[in-house]
Amino acid sequence: MQLAIATGVTAVATGLFLAPLSSELDDQAMDRALAIAQTTAVQPGLAHDLTSSPGPSPDGPVQRKAERIRKATGAGYVVVVDERGIRWSHAEPERVGEPVSTDPSRALAGQEVRQIDKGTLGRSARGKVPLRDADGEVVGAVSVGIAYDSVRDRLLGQVPELLAYAGGALGVGVLAALLVSRRLQRQTHDLAFSDISALLAEREAMLHGIREGVVALDHRGRIRLVNDEAQRLLELRPEDTGRPLEEALGHGRTADVLAGRATGTDLLAVRGGRVLLANRMPTDDGGAVATLRDRTELELLGRELDGSRGLIDALRAQDHEHANRMHILLGLLELGLHDEALDYLSEAVGVRRATAEQIAERVHDPLLAALLVGKATVAAERGVALRIAPDSALPDRLVDPRELASVVGNLVDNALDAAAGARDHGHEPWVEVELRACDVTEAGVPVPAPVPARAPAPAPARGRPPP
Repeated sequence: MQLAIATGVTAVATGLFLAPLSSELDDQAMDRALAIAQTTAVQPGLAHDLTSSPGPSPDGPVQRKAERIRKATGAGYVVVVDERGIRWSHAEPERVGEPVSTDPSRALAGQEVRQIDKGTLGRSARGKVPLRDADGEVVGAVSVGIAYDSVRDRLLGQVPELLAYAGGALGVGVLAALLVSRRLQRQTHDLAFSDISALLAEREAMLHGIREGVVALDHRGRIRLVNDEAQRLLELRPEDTGRPLEEALGHGRTADVLAGRATGTDLLAVRGGRVLLANRMPTDDGGAVATLRDRTELELLGRELDGSRGLIDALRAQDHEHANRMHILLGLLELGLHDEALDYLSEAVGVRRATAEQIAERVHDPLLAALLVGKATVAAERGVALRIAPDSALPDRLVDPRELASVVGNLVDNALDAAAGARDHGHEPWVEVELRACDVTEAGVPVPAPVPARAPAPAPARGRPPP
């Protein structure tokens, strides 16, 4: 494309130069013909010879003077005509005495004429002037022609030089195009325009499709790019792109982290009630790219994962306990101890049913009740009794049952760990859980409640304290 542009510009410039050059050479030829005609018309004795001679003659004084001037100036012809338009001189002597082939009336009327015309000697640049006698009266006219072939030869003689200049300019343009092309290829890693367009489309789709906020800043600290998730987390608008960071976010911790004034990884920032984790990576042009994650959502996912793990552990314990009971029951039956098997089965079912009924009576939320039943099974497997306090009462309308289940599960696990350790000292360990609904003040802050879990010994930390 660059080579085509350079070639086209050179060709157009050369053509625009050649067009006026031809016209300029025509003007020069006509001016020269007119000057020769003017010089011939003022030759001493030429008007007297024209008026005093008996008639035109190939050997007359008018012919001799005109031919001498033609040969001296290199003109194509020098023709002197009388008032009737009859030639008294000509480059071809046999045409002397014939009427001229072009209209001499303007010159005979006293006007000077310069033109490109076609006569008996072909196309030529002509100059015509009146011929006056000593009294200033017009007695004839002088017409001088310069063959157009000489004009064309001059034009063609100029073309090689002009083309040489054009070729030099084209060579410089080609070299510049190659240098620019090589630099462009290095900067674009030799990618075609279609590849760059595809990469841009993919980048836009990726940036606006991921669930992580991305903010790009230039070297002046202005927002260069912000994806949809970053707009949501930082409460920005699309028109904030191009504005300074402090102007869009205001002064504060978040702006300091994104601007790089606070250094480190996984930096905490608060924006609009959200706790964000931010990381910043500088770029080669002096700017930076910052990524943002919503820690609130991460915490929620972590708590849900802990709750799911607790339920899985409870199911695993129930499965293990059920297998053990089935093995005991199978052994009693194989030994023929049917009465003992009946007593064992009645006792196991009664204990499990009593525990489940006790929990269901006092805890009406299904998620929390299921968690406690599972924890009771885990406790029984570890040799610890898990019971519900008599004054426990929890309705089925909870603000956030998942959060509450995560808190209670962590507390019960810690208490079970402590109680299981007390078994080694000869005690019968137990854990009691008391759950009660508490009032909420107008400000939305809950009234402090009793400690949810109690155990004979303090609960050691398990590496995942309750939120």
